[in-house]
Amino acid sequence: MAISNQQALLRQTLEALRGIGVVPAAGAALDAGTTEAGETLHQTVLDEIPAFSESGNPDVLPELVSHASEHIREIRRLIGGGATGNFGFVKAHARRRAEQKFPLEATLHAYRCGHKVLSHWMRDAATATVRNNVEQVLSAVADFSIEYTDTISTIAAAEYVAQTRLLAEAEGDRRTELLSILLSGYDESDGRVAKLLKRAGYLEQRQSFCVALAQSVDPGEMENPARAQRLAEATSQAIVNSPVRTLVGIRDNVVTTVFSDTRRLSGWTVPQTTLAERVRSQLLKLGPAALVGISTDQPSTSHIPKALHEAQMALDFASVTERVVQFADLPIRRLLLHVAGDQVQSALPVWTEDFLAADMKARGALVATLQAYADADMNVLKAARAISVHPNTIYTRLQRIEDLTGLDGQRYHALTELLLAADCRPY
Repeated sequence: MAISNQQALLRQTLEALRGIGVVPAAGAALDAGTTEAGETLHQTVLDEIPAFSESGNPDVLPELVSHASEHIREIRRLIGGGATGNFGFVKAHARRRAEQKFPLEATLHAYRCGHKVLSHWMRDAATATVRNNVEQVLSAVADFSIEYTDTISTIAAAEYVAQTRLLAEAEGDRRTELLSILLSGYDESDGRVAKLLKRAGYLEQRQSFCVALAQSVDPGEMENPARAQRLAEATSQAIVNSPVRTLVGIRDNVVTTVFSDTRRLSGWTVPQTTLAERVRSQLLKLGPAALVGISTDQPSTSHIPKALHEAQMALDFASVTERVVQFADLPIRRLLLHVAGDQVQSALPVWTEDFLAADMKARGALVATLQAYADADMNVLKAARAISVHPNTIYTRLQRIEDLTGLDGQRYHALTELLLAADCRPY
């Protein structure tokens, strides 16, 4: 029900009380029980709703007492003949509860408890004032009590939800700004940025940082905001039971997370696994539909842009067979080919085309022989066993390669150049 409609019903019940003489005559009778009503209301809420006593926020209980007094004063004002207002004190209290992250249900339950206490207080004052038509008086008081509780509950719930949304948007904006600053780099002389990072705890001493990038196996799915958000939430959830701190956002259709934790405190403390290793074990929980790249650990926030670059490279190597890839685990050879592959393709030796064409005609046998020979530490017998051929076949293929390229694959430098050319082939 809309708040305006609810308040209209409340005004109707007040008019009914006025019509039978309770308003404004019972106002004076209410004064006699004000203190007792406040104390009873406070104690009833504490007895029936553990959330108030269990809260670690020191402001919750004093504000409960204050808010109870506000309701008693408001009811006294209304029964004394005052017009219904906008219940600003209820809105302020709801906003405060949202800021404290105190559960809305506990607040609404407190209003239900208050209904029982305050209705008795009003009933006693009304019957002491109007001694005729007692049943009509009791019914009218009950109606007013119900509509009052419904009104304040509706207003409080609406204001709490609205404030929660505002806080969530503000937090989202703050986290987005933090993520952008950390990933893009910043000038340490910028006082505003330094203050923001310090307030968020990112300039504390002895912190390690790493970056993880995650996307769906099907990159097209990341263009769906809901799908991307679910992956971001899953990333946060994967670390929820860990002391590792997370800052998650979606950038360029990729879930981007900055992880941080306290590294080894001193030479006297027990060494621990790297932050990247601990993160990896948790991100494996994302399941087979996600690919993840993880950077190495970095010692400060100023190195996070470097970590982002590492995570991007690691993500490039992720696949359905190796879903979570750490930059630290990538062989130097793979990294070099990844970084310089495109440039090398334009400068491949003239024999490369004939060599690769012959390999394709041989269904990959020539390159497979070179790889087996290298893996066997240039031992022909071991290479032959690895690919299940006769050793003479290895010699024959190596001779065929030399005829095509002029390079003797049995020599280390020639073998390296042949393998690099094969790895840099255009696709």
